[in-house]
Amino acid sequence: MPPPPGVFVHPSALCESPEVGAGTRIWAFAHVMAGARVGCDCNIGDHAFIETGAWIGDRVTLKNGVLVWDGVHIEDDAFIGPAVVFTNDRHPRSPRMPAVAARYSRREQWLLPTRVERGASIGAGAIIAPGVRLGAFCMIGAGSLVTRDVAAHRLVSRASPDGCGWVCVCGQRLEAARDGLWACRCGQRFREDGGARLHPADAK
Repeated sequence: MPPPPGVFVHPSALCESPEVGAGTRIWAFAHVMAGARVGCDCNIGDHAFIETGAWIGDRVTLKNGVLVWDGVHIEDDAFIGPAVVFTNDRHPRSPRMPAVAARYSRREQWLLPTRVERGASIGAGAIIAPGVRLGAFCMIGAGSLVTRDVAAHRLVSRASPDGCGWVCVCGQRLEAARDGLWACRCGQRFREDGGARLHPADAK
């Protein structure tokens, strides 16, 4: 099928979905299945795969080899590093095996939706377990295995899965300020809420 208007599809890529926004670029050997939704001005790297039922917002970057399955929802401005793998089934078996065929007869009986909120970044080679929520502007270190929710602006890594600091909207690590706030070199300031969440310092 011809690419949607305003969408670049490399001759070696396969785009089966008409729901791809203008300005998006889909590079060599990537595959966007019918029933997937990709927003405007996205960049889909070589060998990326986006399955039916996946939802990608605007201005999202998917680097090479990213695997996005049914039930994964990635909001605007997220960055997904090379070879990141999403998952959507906590107890996977082959649906063709008679012992589990009934469970796989209905999507809601096995699929656990995953959500990546606006502006989040996921480092190369990370694996995202099913059913988690990655908060806005959080940052996941390369090679991490994420098995539970991550708060907005939280910095987590393979070595510190519970969090090892906070990051700004701009991506830089925040430093504790004298007045009890967290500050970034870019000028933005944030207030911590009980050690679990971060809000802009001027938020009401």
